[in-house]
Amino acid sequence: MDRRWVMRGALVAAVFILLGAAVYVFGQFRPFGDESIDRSQPAMLKSVRDLSQYHAAAGEFQVVLDIENDVKWVPSALAGERTLFVAAGSVNAYVDLGSLKDDGLVVSPDRKTVELRLPKPQLDKPNLHHDRSYVFSQERGLINDLQALAGPPDTQRFYVAAEAKLTEAAKQSELLKRAEDNTRVMLTGMLQSLGFQVKVIGD
Repeated sequence: MDRRWVMRGALVAAVFILLGAAVYVFGQFRPFGDESIDRSQPAMLKSVRDLSQYHAAAGEFQVVLDIENDVKWVPSALAGERTLFVAAGSVNAYVDLGSLKDDGLVVSPDRKTVELRLPKPQLDKPNLHHDRSYVFSQERGLINDLQALAGPPDTQRFYVAAEAKLTEAAKQSELLKRAEDNTRVMLTGMLQSLGFQVKVIGD
């Protein structure tokens, strides 16, 4: 082999090695640093509304949905689906102080006593935690498997079912009672700090 070709080959190899080393060093140490440009527009205020709701308690809930969809007269190995879906979310309980009736807050003529009648607490819409809600397992028939290949899975129906379950769980819990007690304590303390004696009237 011609010695000149050997020298040229060695020189090309050395150049590639040096270039690779330079790229590695530049990538590791980044002497000029990185630059990120954010050209996003500032947030715009679209509307303002007054709130009279006192959010008095919040509960964290988790539910496991076991939903099965069968096709009549067709074996489950061919068509059908069963899904275990874990849903996590929170539910707020609030008292709408704006709905106080005319007799909901009555001050005595000597301005020493206040009669307080609280509105009933209500449950807010569940707030699902999407980062902690997921499909735990899923069994599908052959036809359903083929349909799943056509696009991403439809999980919206699981979230809708989860919201209903979380609402029902919140109703069965002590959340509403806790919200009522917390609101009573808050308003009583506030009125007492103003020098009133407080009498809470039950429905």
